[in-house]
Amino acid sequence: MNGLKGMHHVTAITSSAEENYKFFTYVLGMRLVKKTVNQDDIQTYHLFFADDQGNAGTDMTFFDFRGIPKGSHGTNEIFKTGFRVPSDEALNYWVKRFDRLEVKHTGIQEQFGVKTLSFVDFDDQQYQLFSDENLDGVAPGIPWQKGPIPLEYAITGLGPIHVRIAQFDYFKEVLEKVMEYKEIASEGSLHLFEVGEGGNGARVIVEKNVVLPAGRQGFGTVHHAAFRVEDRAALDYWINRMAQFGFQTSGFVDRFFFGSLYARVAPGILFEFATDGPGFMGDEPYETLGEKLSLPPFLESKREEIEGMVRPIDTVRSTTDFEKEYE
Repeated sequence: MNGLKGMHHVTAITSSAEENYKFFTYVLGMRLVKKTVNQDDIQTYHLFFADDQGNAGTDMTFFDFRGIPKGSHGTNEIFKTGFRVPSDEALNYWVKRFDRLEVKHTGIQEQFGVKTLSFVDFDDQQYQLFSDENLDGVAPGIPWQKGPIPLEYAITGLGPIHVRIAQFDYFKEVLEKVMEYKEIASEGSLHLFEVGEGGNGARVIVEKNVVLPAGRQGFGTVHHAAFRVEDRAALDYWINRMAQFGFQTSGFVDRFFFGSLYARVAPGILFEFATDGPGFMGDEPYETLGEKLSLPPFLESKREEIEGMVRPIDTVRSTTDFEKEYE
């Protein structure tokens, strides 16, 4: 099976790994499944937040590049990251939670027949919760069992990403002809695309926007979005396919936790294709995922040097009993 299976992960930039950890752990109730470094910039933390077991299609990851300025939102950017929740009722829970914790949000809205709730973090990073009510398709992940969010309301994985683009017709061709997505609906300037089994885990929302200036990457913005492929054989298929369509790519990159391919598919839009495995459970026990600095084998010999460059962040949660927070 070589087709894309939906979203794999989204990687963004934060001004503070510490604040980012607090927000995702204590506000959003997602599990830190890996604390590692950017493999191309080893003085930079790379944090992975996901479902209970770090399943593909559930994780949002962050770099904290030192000294990077604040980004600005505009066109030609991956503007917003979506997350899935089980039901419309879950969105009511999140409105109350965000109000209590003073997280800015839009209130519940409807988009393409799906109830949603948009919100921002301390960096003005843009997010959107999507209700899975009455939707089939890509299976959800497993909510963090020991986190602070009641399981019936908890985030279960990635939902649609929202891309703003000036050259909409070109980008539509990339999605449809190259990546094999299908446009299934439109509302004004917004267009909904779906791939594979469909549902919230396999959708992309594209906004045609020729009004705003181009977004500028920095903290508070998305770095790239990644799409799921089954295994190395499927990834090799996409390496060849992207080359056949004339895209310059990274070729195969071994990220240890998964295999990757990178391609800039449009101005400001970097996409990655990533394998479902081997995943995050290979080098740490389930009980203490994300509590120690995890390094891929090729960096292990530099552990002392790397630990001297990145400041310590206390991410121990296995000794904490979170009470489920009913709002």
